[in-house]
Amino acid sequence: MSQLNKWVVRTTFIVWMALLYWYLKTPPFNFLVLNTFLAYIPIELSFHIGIAKPRNALLFWLIVIVWLLFYPNTPYLLTDLFHLSLLEPYGANGLLRLNAVMWLKFSLLLVSTTFSTLLGLWGLERVAEAISARLRLNHTIFTQLLIVGLTFITSIGIFIGRFLRIHTIYLILTPEMFIRPLLHMWSEDAIIFIVLLTIVQLVLFYTLKLVTISNSTRQLPPKK
Repeated sequence: MSQLNKWVVRTTFIVWMALLYWYLKTPPFNFLVLNTFLAYIPIELSFHIGIAKPRNALLFWLIVIVWLLFYPNTPYLLTDLFHLSLLEPYGANGLLRLNAVMWLKFSLLLVSTTFSTLLGLWGLERVAEAISARLRLNHTIFTQLLIVGLTFITSIGIFIGRFLRIHTIYLILTPEMFIRPLLHMWSEDAIIFIVLLTIVQLVLFYTLKLVTISNSTRQLPPKK
Protein backbone atom coordinates (compact mmCIF):
# COMPACT_ATOMS: atom_id res chain seq x y z
CA MET A 1 0.00 0.00 0.00
CA SER A 2 1.42 3.37 -1.02
CA GLN A 3 1.89 6.24 1.42
CA LEU A 4 -0.89 8.11 -0.36
CA ASN A 5 -3.31 5.24 0.18
CA LYS A 6 -2.31 4.99 3.83
CA TRP A 7 -3.19 8.64 4.32
CA VAL A 8 -6.46 8.08 2.48
CA VAL A 9 -7.26 5.29 4.97
CA ARG A 10 -6.28 7.46 7.95
CA THR A 11 -8.34 10.40 6.74
CA THR A 12 -11.32 8.19 5.97
CA PHE A 13 -11.26 6.69 9.47
CA ILE A 14 -11.04 10.11 11.12
CA VAL A 15 -13.95 11.47 9.10
CA TRP A 16 -15.95 8.27 9.58
CA MET A 17 -15.46 8.19 13.36
CA ALA A 18 -16.41 11.87 13.59
CA LEU A 19 -19.59 11.07 11.67
CA LEU A 20 -20.36 8.13 13.95
CA TYR A 21 -19.75 10.26 17.06
CA TRP A 22 -22.02 13.00 15.75
CA TYR A 23 -24.89 10.70 14.81
CA LEU A 24 -24.64 7.86 17.35
CA LYS A 25 -24.34 9.83 20.58
CA THR A 26 -27.01 7.85 22.44
CA PRO A 27 -27.49 4.11 23.12
CA PRO A 28 -27.79 1.48 21.86
CA PHE A 29 -25.43 2.08 18.93
CA ASN A 30 -22.97 4.55 20.49
CA PHE A 31 -20.65 1.57 21.12
CA LEU A 32 -19.75 1.66 17.43
CA VAL A 33 -17.56 4.76 17.84
CA LEU A 34 -15.23 3.10 20.37
CA ASN A 35 -15.23 -0.26 18.60
CA THR A 36 -14.35 1.33 15.27
CA PHE A 37 -11.51 3.26 16.92
CA LEU A 38 -10.17 0.08 18.54
CA ALA A 39 -10.43 -1.68 15.18
CA TYR A 40 -8.34 1.06 13.57
CA ILE A 41 -5.40 0.78 16.00
CA PRO A 42 -4.00 -2.52 14.59
CA ILE A 43 -4.56 -1.24 11.05
CA GLU A 44 -2.39 1.78 11.79
CA LEU A 45 0.22 -0.45 13.48
CA SER A 46 0.35 -2.70 10.41
CA PHE A 47 1.38 0.35 8.36
CA HIS A 48 4.58 0.46 10.43
CA ILE A 49 5.41 -3.25 10.11
CA GLY A 50 7.15 -4.61 7.04
CA ILE A 51 9.81 -7.01 5.84
CA ALA A 52 12.49 -4.36 6.31
CA LYS A 53 10.93 -2.16 8.99
CA PRO A 54 11.40 -1.24 11.63
CA ARG A 55 15.09 -2.05 11.36
CA ASN A 56 15.55 -2.40 15.10
CA ALA A 57 14.63 -6.00 16.03
CA LEU A 58 13.42 -5.11 19.54
CA LEU A 59 11.17 -2.36 18.22
CA PHE A 60 9.86 -4.70 15.50
CA TRP A 61 8.78 -7.40 17.96
CA LEU A 62 7.36 -4.82 20.36
CA ILE A 63 5.11 -3.41 17.63
CA VAL A 64 4.11 -6.92 16.55
CA ILE A 65 3.10 -7.82 20.12
CA VAL A 66 1.05 -4.64 20.49
CA TRP A 67 -0.52 -5.32 17.09
CA LEU A 68 -1.45 -8.86 18.18
CA LEU A 69 -3.01 -7.57 21.41
CA PHE A 70 -5.22 -5.11 19.52
CA TYR A 71 -5.88 -7.02 16.30
CA PRO A 72 -8.85 -9.06 17.65
CA ASN A 73 -10.70 -5.73 17.99
CA THR A 74 -10.89 -5.55 14.19
CA PRO A 75 -12.76 -8.79 13.30
CA TYR A 76 -14.60 -8.35 16.63
CA LEU A 77 -16.82 -5.95 14.69
CA LEU A 78 -18.24 -8.97 12.86
CA THR A 79 -19.94 -10.04 16.09
CA ASP A 80 -21.39 -6.55 16.49
CA LEU A 81 -23.68 -7.35 13.56
CA PHE A 82 -25.91 -9.15 16.06
CA HIS A 83 -26.81 -5.72 17.42
CA LEU A 84 -28.81 -5.19 14.24
CA SER A 85 -31.58 -7.11 16.03
CA LEU A 86 -32.01 -4.00 18.24
CA LEU A 87 -33.42 -2.24 15.19
CA GLU A 88 -36.44 -4.57 15.28
CA PRO A 89 -36.18 -5.04 11.52
CA TYR A 90 -39.37 -7.09 11.09
CA GLY A 91 -42.81 -5.57 11.20
CA ALA A 92 -46.03 -7.10 12.49
CA ASN A 93 -46.58 -8.67 9.06
CA GLY A 94 -43.30 -10.58 9.30
CA LEU A 95 -41.66 -8.57 6.52
CA LEU A 96 -38.63 -6.26 6.73
CA ARG A 97 -39.61 -2.74 7.65
CA LEU A 98 -38.87 0.08 5.21
CA ASN A 99 -37.64 2.69 7.65
CA ALA A 100 -34.95 5.22 6.69
CA VAL A 101 -33.46 5.53 10.20
CA MET A 102 -33.24 1.75 10.59
CA TRP A 103 -31.49 1.30 7.26
CA LEU A 104 -29.12 4.19 7.99
CA LYS A 105 -27.98 2.56 11.23
CA PHE A 106 -27.70 -0.75 9.39
CA SER A 107 -25.44 0.95 6.82
CA LEU A 108 -23.26 2.60 9.48
CA LEU A 109 -22.65 -0.70 11.25
CA LEU A 110 -22.04 -2.60 8.03
CA VAL A 111 -19.60 -0.02 6.62
CA SER A 112 -17.58 0.06 9.86
CA THR A 113 -17.44 -3.74 9.90
CA THR A 114 -16.51 -4.37 6.27
CA PHE A 115 -14.05 -1.48 5.91
CA SER A 116 -12.22 -2.31 9.15
CA THR A 117 -12.23 -6.09 8.65
CA LEU A 118 -10.91 -6.01 5.08
CA LEU A 119 -8.13 -3.57 5.98
CA GLY A 120 -7.36 -5.66 9.06
CA LEU A 121 -6.98 -8.77 6.90
CA TRP A 122 -4.60 -6.87 4.62
CA GLY A 123 -2.58 -6.00 7.72
CA LEU A 124 -2.67 -9.62 8.90
CA GLU A 125 -0.92 -10.81 5.75
CA ARG A 126 1.58 -7.96 5.94
CA VAL A 127 2.48 -8.80 9.54
CA ALA A 128 2.71 -12.54 8.83
CA GLU A 129 5.06 -11.94 5.90
CA ALA A 130 7.18 -9.59 8.03
CA ILE A 131 7.45 -12.15 10.85
CA SER A 132 8.38 -14.89 8.38
CA ALA A 133 11.10 -12.73 6.85
CA ARG A 134 12.45 -11.67 10.25
CA LEU A 135 12.69 -15.34 11.29
CA ARG A 136 14.21 -16.15 7.89
CA LEU A 137 11.43 -18.66 7.30
CA ASN A 138 9.81 -16.72 4.50
CA HIS A 139 8.42 -19.80 2.79
CA THR A 140 4.83 -19.69 1.55
CA ILE A 141 3.77 -22.69 3.64
CA PHE A 142 5.16 -21.22 6.86
CA THR A 143 3.53 -17.85 6.16
CA GLN A 144 0.13 -19.47 5.55
CA LEU A 145 0.42 -21.58 8.70
CA LEU A 146 1.32 -18.43 10.60
CA ILE A 147 -1.77 -16.67 9.23
CA VAL A 148 -3.95 -19.58 10.35
CA GLY A 149 -2.31 -19.57 13.79
CA LEU A 150 -2.70 -15.81 14.23
CA THR A 151 -6.33 -16.07 13.12
CA PHE A 152 -6.99 -18.80 15.69
CA ILE A 153 -5.43 -16.65 18.43
CA THR A 154 -7.55 -13.74 17.21
CA SER A 155 -10.70 -15.84 17.56
CA ILE A 156 -9.76 -16.56 21.16
CA GLY A 157 -9.38 -12.81 21.67
CA ILE A 158 -12.82 -12.20 20.13
CA PHE A 159 -14.34 -14.77 22.51
CA ILE A 160 -12.67 -13.09 25.49
CA GLY A 161 -13.95 -9.67 24.46
CA ARG A 162 -17.46 -10.77 23.51
CA PHE A 163 -18.31 -13.23 26.29
CA LEU A 164 -15.90 -12.47 29.13
CA ARG A 165 -16.13 -8.73 28.44
CA ILE A 166 -12.42 -8.28 29.08
CA HIS A 167 -10.80 -5.51 27.08
CA THR A 168 -7.20 -5.48 25.83
CA ILE A 169 -6.26 -2.71 28.24
CA TYR A 170 -6.99 -5.02 31.21
CA LEU A 171 -4.03 -7.21 30.23
CA ILE A 172 -1.76 -4.22 30.81
CA LEU A 173 -3.42 -2.72 33.88
CA THR A 174 -4.60 -5.82 35.75
CA PRO A 175 -3.08 -9.03 34.30
CA GLU A 176 -4.64 -11.25 37.00
CA MET A 177 -8.11 -10.04 35.96
CA PHE A 178 -7.28 -11.23 32.45
CA ILE A 179 -5.54 -14.54 33.12
CA ARG A 180 -7.90 -16.08 35.68
CA PRO A 181 -11.07 -16.06 33.48
CA LEU A 182 -8.94 -17.23 30.56
CA LEU A 183 -8.03 -20.43 32.38
CA HIS A 184 -11.68 -21.24 33.12
CA MET A 185 -13.34 -20.23 29.87
CA TRP A 186 -12.82 -23.46 27.94
CA SER A 187 -15.97 -25.41 27.14
CA GLU A 188 -17.43 -27.21 24.15
CA ASP A 189 -19.43 -24.13 23.11
CA ALA A 190 -16.39 -21.90 23.50
CA ILE A 191 -14.24 -24.15 21.32
CA ILE A 192 -16.96 -24.35 18.65
CA PHE A 193 -17.29 -20.55 18.65
CA ILE A 194 -13.52 -20.09 18.31
CA VAL A 195 -13.28 -22.62 15.47
CA LEU A 196 -16.24 -21.10 13.62
CA LEU A 197 -14.87 -17.55 13.92
CA THR A 198 -11.50 -18.81 12.70
CA ILE A 199 -13.18 -20.34 9.64
CA VAL A 200 -15.16 -17.15 8.95
CA GLN A 201 -12.02 -15.00 9.07
CA LEU A 202 -10.03 -17.39 6.89
CA VAL A 203 -12.82 -17.51 4.30
CA LEU A 204 -12.83 -13.71 4.17
CA PHE A 205 -9.02 -13.59 4.04
CA TYR A 206 -8.60 -16.07 1.21
CA THR A 207 -11.51 -14.57 -0.73
CA LEU A 208 -9.79 -11.20 -0.51
CA LYS A 209 -6.50 -12.87 -1.46
CA LEU A 210 -8.13 -14.54 -4.48
CA VAL A 211 -9.54 -11.24 -5.71
CA THR A 212 -6.19 -9.50 -5.21
CA ILE A 213 -4.28 -12.19 -7.10
CA SER A 214 -6.83 -12.14 -9.92
CA ASN A 215 -6.48 -8.37 -10.31
CA SER A 216 -2.68 -8.57 -10.24
CA THR A 217 -2.66 -11.28 -12.91
CA ARG A 218 -5.00 -9.26 -15.12
CA GLN A 219 -2.65 -6.25 -14.97
CA LEU A 220 0.41 -8.23 -16.11
CA PRO A 221 1.45 -7.62 -19.74
CA PRO A 222 0.69 -10.56 -22.08
CA LYS A 223 3.56 -12.90 -22.87
CA LYS A 224 4.97 -12.62 -26.38
